[in-house]
Amino acid sequence: MNTIQYRHAIIGTGRPRGSAGATGFGMAHSHYKSFQASGRVTLSAIADIDDDHARAFLADYRENAAIYHDYRDLLKEAKPDILSITVWPHLHAEMTVAACEAGVCAIHCEKPMAMTWADAKRVKAAAEASGTILTFNHQRRFLEPIQIAAKMIHNGELGELLRIEAQCNDLFDTGTHWLDMMQFFNQEAPIEWVIGQLDCREDRRIFGALAEDQSICHYKWANGVRGLMIMGHEAKWDCAFRVTGSTGMLELLYSRPTLRVRLSGDSDWRVIESREGLHDEVSIDRACADVIRALDEPGYKPMLSAENAIRHTELIFAAYYSSVYRGRVNMPLTYEGNGLEEMVEQGAMGKHRSA
Repeated sequence: MNTIQYRHAIIGTGRPRGSAGATGFGMAHSHYKSFQASGRVTLSAIADIDDDHARAFLADYRENAAIYHDYRDLLKEAKPDILSITVWPHLHAEMTVAACEAGVCAIHCEKPMAMTWADAKRVKAAAEASGTILTFNHQRRFLEPIQIAAKMIHNGELGELLRIEAQCNDLFDTGTHWLDMMQFFNQEAPIEWVIGQLDCREDRRIFGALAEDQSICHYKWANGVRGLMIMGHEAKWDCAFRVTGSTGMLELLYSRPTLRVRLSGDSDWRVIESREGLHDEVSIDRACADVIRALDEPGYKPMLSAENAIRHTELIFAAYYSSVYRGRVNMPLTYEGNGLEEMVEQGAMGKHRSA
């Protein structure tokens, strides 16, 4: 059993979800608790532009780590083995690239990868150049019903995989989780084409990132499987995912029971028992433990690797560009920006859209 203790640092402490001064889910607190649960890390440093938040973080957990106002000083002086990046999305690329260049061994960054396709590719390239283990917190892959569903699909219990459908709130924030799980179900198959449409009538932002009010994304994987996701306004399916095979179907539900199947010979839906739903916090414990395993075992590919994240990230930006281009977009994606932001800036969408 490996007993190496790794130095852990966090950029962006914030306040716990629901507490005074909180501006998000307080993911730094989740990262801290989950890495601590492994028994394999020591918190060595934190950075936050709000010194009060940083001091409160240490007080909450009775820690005595070094505090930095500028994350660049943390990277230069603290030299962590594991770095959590838990800031808003517009800072992900800048901080991740800097951490790779500073020689951090493993980075566990909040999702999504970056605000543009160019930056997402830049982040992955920086990790590859430095040999950094780079993961993104698409932690729901580790949940029991997702694992059971994936095993059933991969073992052929639904027959030949034909179609994966999903429903969620938006493409960029929640959608990055949902598309990641769809990639997991289809064993990381490359995507061949995507066609998408967006409607953005308000300036709705989630952690600073622009989000559409309604959207649809239809795509084809190279193995012939089709994907369909609807999001936002009146996207009221009765399930989060529906997976269809040649001899069976499964659904993952937002409410309990979470997983049900209808296979060849079944006269009705059959519940598959699971102790977990689609949002259980234990998934973050497992994600952080997987990062540590990657440090312990050279050559091990973590489940939440940048290599996995880049595929569905490309899909998001391709769906945005499809709405700009008004047509099907073939992969690989050559447009490097953020089509949703572009359309709003040009007045084609948003509350200031041109008549």
